[in-house]
Amino acid sequence: MKKKISIVYFTGAGHTEKLAEAVRDGAASHPDSEVNLVKLSGLDIKEGRWSNNDVLERLDASDAIIFGTPTYMGSVSAQMKTLMDASSERYIAQKWKDKIGAAFSVSGGPSGDKFNTLMTLATFAMQHGMLWVGLGLTGVEQDGTNSLGFYFGAGAQALMESPEEKPNAPDIQTGVKLGARVADITSRFS
Repeated sequence: MKKKISIVYFTGAGHTEKLAEAVRDGAASHPDSEVNLVKLSGLDIKEGRWSNNDVLERLDASDAIIFGTPTYMGSVSAQMKTLMDASSERYIAQKWKDKIGAAFSVSGGPSGDKFNTLMTLATFAMQHGMLWVGLGLTGVEQDGTNSLGFYFGAGAQALMESPEEKPNAPDIQTGVKLGARVADITSRFS
């Protein structure tokens, strides 16, 4: 039976979406994976509150959840934070306990405080009782993968360039490797 992996993400200018697609490609490379992209939008929020229960139900039905967000002002986007806040009933019921969790983020600078964003998402996942998966790389690879040096998840850099230019090829490959690792680890759980 295929494992369901959901990649839930928000993108502001298209850069995070490009990385989400790379993560999807990596996860889909595993024969036991069924991968779904779940794109968040401002329409999911009404009067400052999350209002799209379908997204939460899709995450409930997943074996693994990979979170993706731009880093805005040193943390997750408002759209991602609203989803996180809306998950509190699931936290109480422990609906996401023992699901695999991972994350990726894009920011304007090479560091761009993505570490804080990834830590915020890791803490969130751990509060839900999820099992966190990092990159599993020893540092910058020979091909430039993980050139920004993140371990808690995939990090990419894009400032004012178009999504066709950035994230660059090494950052995209980092996303592919994160997706593949999550799929491999998820397949080991029954």
